[in-house]
Amino acid sequence: MNGVHDMGGMHGFGPIEREEHEPVFHYRWEARTFALRQACGALGKWNIDMARHANERLRPEEYLPATYYERWLSGLQRLLVESGLLTPSELAGGKSEKPAPAGLVAFPPEKVETAVRTGRNYRVDTPVPAGFAAGARVIARNINPTGATRLPRYVRGKHGIVDRDHGVFIFPDANAAGLGPKPQHLYSVRFAARELWGADAAPKDCVCLDLWEDYLDPA
Repeated sequence: MNGVHDMGGMHGFGPIEREEHEPVFHYRWEARTFALRQACGALGKWNIDMARHANERLRPEEYLPATYYERWLSGLQRLLVESGLLTPSELAGGKSEKPAPAGLVAFPPEKVETAVRTGRNYRVDTPVPAGFAAGARVIARNINPTGATRLPRYVRGKHGIVDRDHGVFIFPDANAAGLGPKPQHLYSVRFAARELWGADAAPKDCVCLDLWEDYLDPA
């Protein structure tokens, strides 16, 4: 979807402020939010792309002033209500009004560290033919989907060259919509800076983006 989260290439937001020796969490509530998000995600009611899209659906007036973990917390609240794990009144009151849904199994504590350290592999061992090879000239599709997408606005309609084929991965747009993995090739595509930003960009600079096959057409 076209939302405020897709700010790549936009002016007016000021420089990125880098914090030396930045801690993983600035406050204890951030760590609790991270733990809650992981524990609730392990219940299997949504996948990572659905979770990311929940953050992206925050209204601009909520998204822009929010910190990273404030967005995580808001997204989690949305996911809990939409999946039926909580009602809006339970969320507002802080107390459960009925027993937990049958069949829920809590994530065991002894598996937490391994799960956080290793994550999940989204590469798919499926023999899907590749539509492009390294060196192929492509154009990023100029699409405006209402659902989740990982195709940045600033690259849509721009010409690039396939640098490499990463293999077959889950397609996030379909996965976020609950339509299954729709496995396909993921490519590193190189775009000249001047193709993206115009004649004022440095002539030797480029940007490489990892883009799924459904985002690309032959140029």
